[in-house]
Amino acid sequence: MRKFVLFFAVVIALSANAAHKKDSVNGRYYRLFAPLTFYHSVAADQLSIASDDPDEVNKAINEALMQVYLTRPDLVRVTESQQQESGTLRQDIIEQPVVQQVAMAEQAEPMPAMPDVEPVEVVIEKPNFWKYKGDGYLQFMQNYVSDNWYKGGESNYSAVGSITLEANYDNKQKWKWDNKLEMKLGFQTSRTDSVHRFKANEDLLRYTGKVGLQAANKWYYTLQMLAYTQFTHGYKANDIRTFSDFLSPLNVSLGLGMDYKVSWVKNRLTGTINISPLAVNYRYVGRSSFRKKNNINVEEYDWFPARYGIDEGKHHKTDLGSQLTASLTWKINDVVTWKTRFYGFTSYHRAELEWENTFMLQVSKYISANLFLFPRFDDSNKWDSKLGYWQFKEYSSLGFSYSF
Repeated sequence: MRKFVLFFAVVIALSANAAHKKDSVNGRYYRLFAPLTFYHSVAADQLSIASDDPDEVNKAINEALMQVYLTRPDLVRVTESQQQESGTLRQDIIEQPVVQQVAMAEQAEPMPAMPDVEPVEVVIEKPNFWKYKGDGYLQFMQNYVSDNWYKGGESNYSAVGSITLEANYDNKQKWKWDNKLEMKLGFQTSRTDSVHRFKANEDLLRYTGKVGLQAANKWYYTLQMLAYTQFTHGYKANDIRTFSDFLSPLNVSLGLGMDYKVSWVKNRLTGTINISPLAVNYRYVGRSSFRKKNNINVEEYDWFPARYGIDEGKHHKTDLGSQLTASLTWKINDVVTWKTRFYGFTSYHRAELEWENTFMLQVSKYISANLFLFPRFDDSNKWDSKLGYWQFKEYSSLGFSYSF
């Protein structure tokens, strides 16, 4: 509304001024463009009975402003009295303009001396993509039973030691190379065994290597090699025969497939799962027959490699098939950890399955208790009347442990 009224007033004022061109340059129009102000002269001119102002332009502007005062008083910013209280223009500035005084220097000041820059030797180090870790433990078991114990039984002592070493390469782009070496050896004594003073109750030497090319986020095209045997002779109680030995057997598997990196349960369950649709399993047995450890009173028995599905007269066997391996670690809480390994191979004529489970209870920083459960299936062995082709192993122990 204000804009329309003022625009209308401007039109009237300009029309009136056209007849008085001699007054075209003055300050009569500033009231139309300055912030809206209540002027006393406008009200006085409109309320007087007879106006003696001969200026038609000034009268038109007064009428326009009065119309705004009456219809839109909320648009009025200040009054004429408030403007007068704020002061007037400084006449000394108007009459005599301010001129900046610039002092000219005879000579420019010299540039400050810059310190000499010492040469910096840049050392570029090649990133190390290898990571190393390992753990080990030495644990003991003891069981004493007196000769007159009402339920029978026998005393025995045993100890088991284990070392696991890992060296893994990952260039954070496409390639990775994982290496794991597992060594485990344990012995036990038994009063009722009159033939052997010590027998190995745990014996393993195993290497696992994987070369992978990344295919997706957690998937890798992988070539996996698995080789395992044992350190020493394997005996049974009160039996002079050797049931296993170093390189008897030796199992080597090569599998081509995919490897999946596991990170589940808020990163508490970690490890890898390998699926190899194309796998080759090579089994070698160095011994020819069962025989006593010190070769005294040698007695020949059946062809030894036949225990591992190898034909008589041969020491090795090669099978083609498929393979599945998984190695996982689940940190259930700050005290209990479950390590599991699953291995499965089938040539579609025979099958071999292994499932190792180690439950570790961390008593203190260096003391732990272990429970080991190991079911195994191998239909290349002889049929057992109780378990068939299944085998089972279990022990519990307490001792020292260390990780690095």
